[in-house]
Amino acid sequence: MVYTLEDELKKVLYGEEKVKTFKDLKEEVIETGKCGSCLGCVTFCSAGQLNALTVREDTPDFLDEDKCLECGICYLICPNINLLDSIQRKQMGWIPPIGTYIYLSSSRSENDKVRALATDGGVVTSLLHHMLDHHIIDGALVSKGLNPFSREPFFATTFEDLLSATGFGAHVSGGMKELERYSTYPRTLVGLRSSVPSDMTRIAVVGTPCQINTIRKMQLLKIIPAHIIKYTIGLFCIGTFSFYGKKRESLEETTGIPLQEIAKMNIKEDLRITTKDGETHRIPLEKLERFLRPPCRYCTDFSNEFADISVGGLGSPDGYTTVLLREPSFKKIYDNAIREGYLAERDIKNAGNIIRKIIDLTEYKKKKSQAYDGEADETNSEE
Repeated sequence: MVYTLEDELKKVLYGEEKVKTFKDLKEEVIETGKCGSCLGCVTFCSAGQLNALTVREDTPDFLDEDKCLECGICYLICPNINLLDSIQRKQMGWIPPIGTYIYLSSSRSENDKVRALATDGGVVTSLLHHMLDHHIIDGALVSKGLNPFSREPFFATTFEDLLSATGFGAHVSGGMKELERYSTYPRTLVGLRSSVPSDMTRIAVVGTPCQINTIRKMQLLKIIPAHIIKYTIGLFCIGTFSFYGKKRESLEETTGIPLQEIAKMNIKEDLRITTKDGETHRIPLEKLERFLRPPCRYCTDFSNEFADISVGGLGSPDGYTTVLLREPSFKKIYDNAIREGYLAERDIKNAGNIIRKIIDLTEYKKKKSQAYDGEADETNSEE
C-alpha cells in the first residue's frame, strides 16, 4: 500500500490525538508572545457568524468560549503552528535551506511611473499590471501605505490602483507624529474577507512569509476563500517593525533622522533610509532588533519559501529587484512580462553571491529565533 500525502493529512486531521482548538492556540502562541496578530484565526473561524472569537487590543481572544465549535481550523492555519509544515514541504518539493526555485533574476519595471514610486525595481507592480492587462487575474490583494510606518490591505483591480499602493507610502503629512501607534505589518489576511469582492474568482496575493504560509495551509485544508487565490507573490522579510509610544523617539535617536523626513525605507543587508532631500542612510540590522515586532523574532523564513515567486531588494543594485521564481507556471507569466516590455532584466555575473546573501539572512533569522526561544524558556523556568 502506497502512503500518500493525503493519508498523512488525514492522520493529522483525524488521528488518535485530540484536535487542538483556540484554547490551545491561546496557550501555545498568544500567551507566549508569538502571535503576529495576522488575525487569520478570527477571520476564518468556522464559528465566525456565532461570534465565538473577537480582537482585543490587536490580539485574538474568546468572545464567547461556549460558542467555539472546536473544529481546530484556527490552530492548524496559524503560521506559528507546524503540524502541516512537513506535508506542505513534501507537496511543494521543498529543498533546504531556502525552498525550491527554478530561476533567479535581477529585474526592474520598464514603466517610469512605477520606478519613481517603487521601493526597489517595481517588479511586483508591473508583474501584476501585466497579469491584469491579460486577464490572468481579476485583481490583487496588496497592502497600501497610510504613512511610512502603517499599511492596510487593499484590493487592486486597475493599474491606477496598483500605482496608489506602490512603494513605501511617503505621502505622509506632517501630522504623522500625532499618531498613537503604527507598525509596518499589513494585515493582508483580513483583506481576504473585508476587501475582496465576493464575485472574484482569480486573485493574486502579495504577502509576508507568515501570511503566505497561512494561505498555503488554508489551501491544503480547502478553507474558503483560499480557492480563489491563484498566485502568491512573497516578499523577502527580515521582520516587520512596530513604533509604539517612546519607540518612535528611540528610532529617531537610533537613526538620527526625524520620522517626518523619511521618504523611503528598504531592507537589504541593512536598513536603507532615504530622506526627502534624496540622501540615503544605512543602519545595521543589529540596531533594529528592539523595534522588531515580538512575533517576528521567532520567524525563520526570510525568502518566503512557500510563495510562487519571491522578491526583494537583497542582492540587486538600487533600482532593481531580486526575483526567485519557484512555480513553473509563474515562469511563463514572468517571461511574457519580459517579452512584452513590462519588465527588463539585467545580467547577473555571479548568481551564487545573491543566493549566498539570501541564505545568510535566512540563517541569521534562524539563529535569532533560536536565541529568543532560549530566552523564553529561561523566563518560563524562572517563573
